[in-house]
Amino acid sequence: MDQPGHPVEWRDGRVPVSRHFDDPFYSLENGLEETRHVFLSGNDLPARFRPGFHIAELGFGTGLNLIAAALAWDASGQDGALRYTSFEAFPLAGADLRRALAGFAQAAPFVEAIAAALKTDGRIETPRLSVRIVFGDARQTVPVWDGRADAWFLDGFAPARNPELWEPALLAAVAGHTAPGGTCATYSAAGAVRAALADAGFTVTRIPGYGRKRHMTQGALS
Repeated sequence: MDQPGHPVEWRDGRVPVSRHFDDPFYSLENGLEETRHVFLSGNDLPARFRPGFHIAELGFGTGLNLIAAALAWDASGQDGALRYTSFEAFPLAGADLRRALAGFAQAAPFVEAIAAALKTDGRIETPRLSVRIVFGDARQTVPVWDGRADAWFLDGFAPARNPELWEPALLAAVAGHTAPGGTCATYSAAGAVRAALADAGFTVTRIPGYGRKRHMTQGALS
């Protein structure tokens, strides 16, 4: 699916900012540490990892969340492959992806596999990773997905700028594709997001956010 890619500009020459949504792809402070705080710790990972564990995500972006999860999976000593499904409407072009990840040394082993997946069929298959990136509007692709996730990374752009990824109907579909005992986490603490997650069946908790973000949200399926 070779295409121009999500249009970006660069903050300080290193942080990609979406021209569609006027929002950075990751924290200006440290994108990888933000991911670990929000999405790994927010879903009680790696403590909950087990063979066959399945993560799903709204908003693939630069792939930093995938990379952080893969690194944690390897460090946890689990057998087999981590399963990872991400829903992405506006994939980055390869050159922008490489530039975005160049500042993270630990990302280097993953960059070319991610770039190839974004350009082709969205798949990465290795002994340690089974990845599927589903292209298109998540409001259409999540409801018809045939999977269930143990943990969700809700990582759309800010709700005020990318409201489509935070619509109550989509978050209800997220809940419907969550395994029993599953969880979700997001950097957003917006009241409308927390209310929609609660209405969808998650027990919602507001906890300290990363860096300059005072709060974030985690949820557990009731």
